[in-house]
Amino acid sequence: MEDHSVDDDNSSIRSSSPANSPVMDRNPSPPPDREGEQGGEEVDAIGETVYSKHWLFSTFTRLIQIVSEQNMGDSDAQMQLPEEDEDELCKIWDMAMDKDVAGFLQEFKAADILLGVITKSRCPRLTEICVGILGNIACFPDTCLTLSQNNDLGVVLLLLLGDTDPPTLLETSRLLLTCVSQSDVSSLWLERVRQQTSVCSSLCFIMCSSTNMDLLVKVGELVDKLFDLDEELMKTWVTAGSQPSDEDEEEEEEEEGERRLDVASSLLEAAKQLRSESPEGLEVYLHALQLLTTIHHGIQTLAVAGGTGQALWTFLCEVVCEDLCQPDDPLFVLQEQKGLLVHALAVLSVLYACQDQEAEHSEADTLLPLVGSMLRVLQYHREVSSGHGQKGKKEEEKVDEQLQALIQTTVEFLSDIITDLTKDAVCELVTRGYLTEKTCLSAVGSMLPQFSPAVQHLVFMLSEADPQLADTVRKEFPVSLSPS
Repeated sequence: MEDHSVDDDNSSIRSSSPANSPVMDRNPSPPPDREGEQGGEEVDAIGETVYSKHWLFSTFTRLIQIVSEQNMGDSDAQMQLPEEDEDELCKIWDMAMDKDVAGFLQEFKAADILLGVITKSRCPRLTEICVGILGNIACFPDTCLTLSQNNDLGVVLLLLLGDTDPPTLLETSRLLLTCVSQSDVSSLWLERVRQQTSVCSSLCFIMCSSTNMDLLVKVGELVDKLFDLDEELMKTWVTAGSQPSDEDEEEEEEEEGERRLDVASSLLEAAKQLRSESPEGLEVYLHALQLLTTIHHGIQTLAVAGGTGQALWTFLCEVVCEDLCQPDDPLFVLQEQKGLLVHALAVLSVLYACQDQEAEHSEADTLLPLVGSMLRVLQYHREVSSGHGQKGKKEEEKVDEQLQALIQTTVEFLSDIITDLTKDAVCELVTRGYLTEKTCLSAVGSMLPQFSPAVQHLVFMLSEADPQLADTVRKEFPVSLSPS
């Protein structure tokens, strides 16, 4: 498996713009020099640009010639792209960022030409550039629609996800994400993905084996978008990974490593890679994992004893307790980390409920620090909210839906755990400094009145573990000492 792993690559990436926007992160390269064309410049120009139609035709002619020359040599040898040709093709790649150029390329049937080059290319850099040009063309709704209607191109692009060249995989993933993110063509691409069963295994392999951060982030965005758009597709992929076929079982010894690549474990592996390198990428993967917990098949997969759910619990507890919202962090960190926190806690809450507090949820190792982190989240939110109260009505009227979702998720999850806590566990929370006057009052204030039974249980346990803290809570809030 190591021989085929998708590793880091130093090849430059020409464009990394958001998939659903035509706004690019760099200006196109200067147009080619066209000496002696003064009289025909306007006729030769593409739309309102200063780019030359004649030069473009010549470059595409040369592109076809390059592929023909490659295929005359050793059919098994990997070819190199001459530097001069690479520079010229990269100019087209950059030019395709312009709407007029993208439209002209579409009229020129560039997609068919590029498809022919991709299918015959034995040069990874050439394939990458061709897919990159298509990716820029697809950034505009009109050209994306025409491109997406090319069924042969759609099939080839999905098969390219099985390539081993990281830059090509990155551009392919970017192109596919661009297409599925546009409402006019997303259903067409979703149908293709459903029909092409290799897409799931190809993406899982990338997520499990790649160390290329840019590629992992883009693949995560693609998987997350697919899951968000098509619950049935998500269900199919989860089921395919958790229920191997008879044919798979017969080939178990030969293909054991690849056969066990399932969606949940692949998402987790990629999240581990991104944990310290890309908080934004990690958030994408945590959202995809959260989507898995919204369907019965996903929960079933994660609930299997000793399976991905247990590893995911451990990983997310480490992320929440070690990386996010630490005691010495400033209050505004809650705003910066709300996305990561809400997805992580949402998944953890499902794991906690479906695994019945088994040994992996041991209070000393993971559960109590997790409670401590949630108490801190509610404390920070209370202090931030108090500060905002002095900034005027307009500031108060602004609704931060993601922050609200984080607080609601935290309160619900914390209430579930508190209801199960023993007196010894509450004592340990106090001893470790997790349950202080500040955190306790913030938590109780957040849980009341919706989760009164959990508050009642907490105060009852505190009355034995820390009577003074219990009295402080009762003075602030009307809570009965009766056991829940």
